[in-house]
Amino acid sequence: MSNLKTITVVSGLPRSGTSLMMQMIDRGGIGALTDEIRTADRDNPKGYYEFEPVKKTKNDASWMDRAHGKVVKMVSSLLYDLPSTEHYNVVFMRRDIDEILDSQEKMLVRLGKPVADRDAIRTAYDVHLKRLFDWLPQQKHLHLLELSYNELLADPAAQVDKLNAFLGGELNTAAMLAAIDPGLYRNRSPQTA
Repeated sequence: MSNLKTITVVSGLPRSGTSLMMQMIDRGGIGALTDEIRTADRDNPKGYYEFEPVKKTKNDASWMDRAHGKVVKMVSSLLYDLPSTEHYNVVFMRRDIDEILDSQEKMLVRLGKPVADRDAIRTAYDVHLKRLFDWLPQQKHLHLLELSYNELLADPAAQVDKLNAFLGGELNTAAMLAAIDPGLYRNRSPQTA
């Protein structure tokens, strides 16, 4: 099982599959640190798996004491705020950028919020990911595994095996696989449809 001192972090861009990954790891045997403030809805029918204090980590990381041996979700822009005094296994979710943008736009429309310029968002994400992946290899306190949401749905067993090995090899892989609901893969790019 995951080291009791290690904090497992699921990260990625918004709408990249982080909630699914949280559910899988939680079912696999590493308990999720969540607060249930943001409840399941049409955009995430199985829940968001969020923990509100994560958003304020830069100014207050006191929540870390509750995170040892657990999994917590953190949007990728907040990874810079993780204190280097802890050790983290970071599962970084990748997803086809057009699927991410489609999913975000649909969610914003449903919420009645304005949709930003798609090309501007794509450029901002590209810049963010380049900077992040230039920085990550230099962080000795972060152990990184990148997983593709698209590959997870196309070949779940292989991806779950890779994830299980990364997290210590003792997770319940059958329960992790059972968490995957292909019916929730609603925003497919033409090449993955």
